[in-house]
Formats: sequence, C-alpha cells, structure tokens
Amino acid sequence: MGIRRLNHAVLYVRDVDRSVAFYRDLLGFRVVTEFPGQAAFLRAADSDNDHDLGLFRVGADAVGPVAGQVGLYHLAWSVRTLPELAEFARVLTAAGSLVGASDHGVSKSLYAKDPDGVEFEVSWFVPRERVTAEMAVPGAPRALDIEAEISRWGADVVGAL
Repeated sequence: MGIRRLNHAVLYVRDVDRSVAFYRDLLGFRVVTEFPGQAAFLRAADSDNDHDLGLFRVGADAVGPVAGQVGLYHLAWSVRTLPELAEFARVLTAAGSLVGASDHGVSKSLYAKDPDGVEFEVSWFVPRERVTAEMAVPGAPRALDIEAEISRWGADVVGAL
C-alpha cells in the first residue's frame, strides 16, 4: 500500500471566475469542466490527470486563509526546465503575485499567492542522478538566482519529477 502522487487539490474561493482567470492566464491551466460562477475543474498544461485543481465558490465575504491556523499552507507544482521557471517568475512578478524565491539545493522554488491569498509554489528539481551529497543535506534556503542556475544546469535540462 502506498500513495503514488497528489491527483488534485480543491480550493474554496471567493470568486470562481476571477480564480479561473488567474490559474488559466498566469499558470497555464485549462478549464475541463465549469459550472459558471459556482465551480470549475482545471488541468495543468502538461498533466494527464482528469483535473488538477477544483475551485468552488464560497462568496466575497468568506474568511481566509489565516496564517498560523490549521489548514493548507501551500500547493506546489513543478516545471520541466529552468527557463520555464524563469518565465513563471516574470509572469508572477508582473501580476504582483510573487512573494518569494528560494534555492533549496535540490530544488529551485518560486512562491506566490492567488487572488484569495492561497500560497503556491512552482519549482524545478535537480535531476536525481545529478544530486550531490552536499545538495541533499537539509539546510536553510538561499536566495534564488534563476539566471545563474540556467548557466549552471543548462536551459534544456529536464528536472526530476
């Protein structure tokens, strides 16, 4: 018995149409099923899941998310290449959504928030066969320099899943 992977996440959102536009326009999700104004199911661009993200309307006055309380901290998705990560950094910055970027050794991560304040991460993972013992040691994250990482690893290197 074992978990294989996360199949999908479902979020309560204040405005489904606004959230659909955000995940579609900034992150490249595609709508697979929609109940206008009430719910939507979206698939990530390179996914083979039925859907990766469900969105359900709870209304404009809904509370949340509240930092430091029990519940979801963030969602995380991965990209194939570092140039894709760099493009997400550009798009998320332009939208005022990017809140952080970190180099975790084995992964390079961007952190952003959706229109309802739900945090998410977009990461590139060093290919497993290229992870060194030094990289695998847990430690404090460092500042991320995506252009330096592209120079180090190359623009065409596909990251680990």
